[in-house]
This record gives sequence, C-alpha cells and structure tokens, in this order.
Amino acid sequence: MQYRKFGRLDWEVSALGFGCMRFPIKGNDTSNIDEPEATKMLHYAIDHGVNYLDTAYPYHGGNSELFVGRVLKGGYREKVRLATKLPCWLVESSQDFDKYLSEQLQKLQTDHVDFYLLHGLNQDRWQKMSALGVLEWAEGAIADGRIGYLGFSFHDKYKVFKEIVDAYDGWTFCQIQYNYMDIENQAGTKGLKYAASKGLAVVIMEPLLGGRLVNPPQPIQDLWNTAAKKRTPADWALQWLWNQPEVSVVLSGMSTMQQVKENVASADASGIGILTEEELALIARVREKYRELCPIPCTRCGYCMPCPNGVDIPRNLTVYNQAVMYDKLDHSRTEYNKWIPEEARAGACVQCRECEEKCPQDIPISEWMVRVHAVLGEGQPIGS
Repeated sequence: MQYRKFGRLDWEVSALGFGCMRFPIKGNDTSNIDEPEATKMLHYAIDHGVNYLDTAYPYHGGNSELFVGRVLKGGYREKVRLATKLPCWLVESSQDFDKYLSEQLQKLQTDHVDFYLLHGLNQDRWQKMSALGVLEWAEGAIADGRIGYLGFSFHDKYKVFKEIVDAYDGWTFCQIQYNYMDIENQAGTKGLKYAASKGLAVVIMEPLLGGRLVNPPQPIQDLWNTAAKKRTPADWALQWLWNQPEVSVVLSGMSTMQQVKENVASADASGIGILTEEELALIARVREKYRELCPIPCTRCGYCMPCPNGVDIPRNLTVYNQAVMYDKLDHSRTEYNKWIPEEARAGACVQCRECEEKCPQDIPISEWMVRVHAVLGEGQPIGS
C-alpha cells in the first residue's frame, strides 16, 4: 500500500480509503448488509494496508455504523482511523450535536471518532450549523477526546466552498466530490488546490462518479484501448486522482471482493506524478468524448432558475445527460426518483416556457422536461 500526507498531521493515510456506504446487501434492501461477505472485504482491505474508513449516520439505512462497530473488533479498530459524520439535516437545536455523536459512538462501539465531518454542507446548512454554534461545540468535543479532528463534506459551488474553508482555522480536512469529469463541478480542481494550499487534507469521494466511469460506452472504451499501458477504466480514474499531490486519500465504496482486490492493487501501484503527458492527454480526450455524448447543452449556469413551479431544471437535465453519456440509465432513474423531490422533478413542469426566455443556450427546456420525465420517471427507453 502507498501512503500519503494527511494535511498538517504527523500521520500518513493509505492512498485508498474504504467508503462504507456500498457494502454488498441481501436482496434489494440496502439496509440489509451481507455481513459475512462485507466483513471479509473490510478485513482484506485493512490487512492489505487500508487505514482510513469512512462511514456516516444514514449509510445503509443507519446500519453502516453498527456493522463497522462490530467488524472492527478483534484488534482492527487499532489499525485504522475512523471517520463518520454529523447528519446536519437532522439537527434542529444545539442539543442535537451531543445527541447524535453519543449515538454514533455507541453504534461504532468506540469512545472516540478520529475524524468527524459536518455532513453534506451547502450554503444553507453551513449557515444553520454556524448559527447553532457547531464549531464551538466541536472544539469542546475535541477537548474532551470524543473527536480527534474536525472536517466537512461538501456539495455546492466553489464560492461557498471557499467561504467555509476560510471561516474556520480549525479545519483539519475536507471531503469533496472529484473525478476527471468533475473538474469544474462543485469544489472542482480549484477547490482541491485551494484547500490543500490552506493546509487541509483533501478526502476524495465519488472518484468513479457513482460507478458511471466503469464499463463505459464503446466510444469511450475505444479511446482507452489506444493507450500503450493498458488499464481498466476504473484504474485510469483512480490513477488520475492519485497523480495529484493535493489528493490525500481516495474513498471507494466497494460492493464486491473483486472490487476491493482490484482497488488495493491500483493503490499499490499509485503515486504522485506517475502519469505521462500522453496519458494525461488521453484522459482529457476521454473527458471531451463524454461531453460530446451529452445530448442537452446545459452548462448549469442557473439562469433558468428559479422555476415558478419549483422544478430544479439544471438537476433534471444533468441527470438525464448522465444517463446518456455514461450509458447508465438505471443510475439516473434511481437518482431522479429517490433523490429529487417529486415537486422538483421534470414531471412538475407546466410548460410555461419562462425558463426558455432566460436560457443562454437556447435549450427548448419545456420539451426536454417532458422527455426527461418520460424516460426517468415513467420508464420509457431513451430512443423512443
């Protein structure tokens, strides 16, 4: 296993971290973890040098922390640094900070969490947590030993990311969605470099874009096949991240033992600056080819918003684009129906066309909303 600096800490983290949100499950119930298989996977990873585990309050319907607590018995807890997260969206008062941390420590069967994150910060959540005094509370929890170090995970625009980083000198680390397709999305490359310049460790989530960068459509695979050094699409994505010195650890939510073994092998072969200029140029061509496959020329500028009927226009268009670009219709249907509130889905569009007057790309948004809902909401095939 290769190890890397973790911000300002005198401790090195394994290049690969284990994301505990996609364990194998029994049947279709995500809360029903296949514990024997998941135990083998987690122990294999730790035995092969993985020393960073990332879980959270809601993962696997609240069962991830319980399972991780059980699986780390027998000396494994001492071999890893454990990270979990405050469910900010559930917090209603400052008393909830202790309530959730106490519950999490009990579930994890430990007296402390090495790394504690404010989960899923965006502008609204950050303002709410700040107003409730979360930073002052966290400093107390650090002082009494329940928390080792404080960080945050993030889903919003770069401007908000910079604001959060600059707001507190006590951050040790941050966690961002980042991969070779998300260089300008959310925190992006700019945020990665900024956080690292401030001494923060940067933990990477969604390195494979929720699996969308694995098993690519044929035009993408044809490009990968031109490389002199052969790698799987997953390995290309991971090596692109590890190539960057600002990246501290890459989390992978692994669902099979094969994935664990392949990712451990990838991490063993990783390093800063190991990709050649030709290989980096190939990855850039892959990125552009994916973008060529994008059917709707939405740049997510947001000029179409707010929709008078509450539709989240950019998100609907993005989810549909991803279904086509990555040939992962099932992923997009799950996101549309599970993660976009019904009132914000394309199906709520009333065809007022107010958005079309504002769109700088001249996208016929109202027509696309009908198509998006038909494919993602009603199950029609993309080409019908």
